[in-house]
Amino acid sequence: MTTGHEIECPGCGLILPSDDEVLDPDYNASTACRDLMYELTYYTLALGDPFFLHQVTVDAYAGQHAGPTVKPISTAFALAGLYLVFERGFTGRQVQRVHMEMGRHKREWPRFQRLNTAATMTVRDVLRAHDSQKTDAIREWARSVWGTWKGEESRIAALLTGHVTRFRSDHAFEM
Repeated sequence: MTTGHEIECPGCGLILPSDDEVLDPDYNASTACRDLMYELTYYTLALGDPFFLHQVTVDAYAGQHAGPTVKPISTAFALAGLYLVFERGFTGRQVQRVHMEMGRHKREWPRFQRLNTAATMTVRDVLRAHDSQKTDAIREWARSVWGTWKGEESRIAALLTGHVTRFRSDHAFEM
C-alpha cells in the first residue's frame, strides 16, 4: 500500500502507510495498526496451541493501546490477563476463563495509569519475526507491554481478588 500518506498510531506510536487518517477511538489505534493486529490474530488463532497464545496477543495489544477513549473494561481485562500470565504463571486459556468469570459481574471498571515508558516492541515487530520465532516474539512483546503497567500491579491484583475469589482449572488457584 503506497499512498505517500502516513499516520501515527496513538497507542503504540507506529507510523504506518494509510489510505486514510481515521483513528479507531475504541482501540486508541490507527486503522493501519489495527489491520496489523488482525493479521496477527489470524495467525494466533490458527496455531490451535493448548497454551492459547491468542489471549496473550489480544491482551498485549489492548494493554499497549489503552487510552482515554478506550472503555475501562478493555484495559482492565487486558491488564488482568497480562498480570495472570507474567506474575501468576497462567496460560492464555486460563486467562480466558478468568475473563469470562469477570464478565459475569457487572460493575464500574477502574481506570489504570501507565508508567511513562513505552513498550520496547509493537505488533509490527512480532509480524516481522520469522514464523519459527513468532511465539517467542509475542511473549517478548507482551512482557514489554506488561512492563509499562507494573506500577499498577497491586491494583490489578486487588481487582482480581474482588472478582475471582476462587478459580479452578487444570491448576488450582485461589486469591
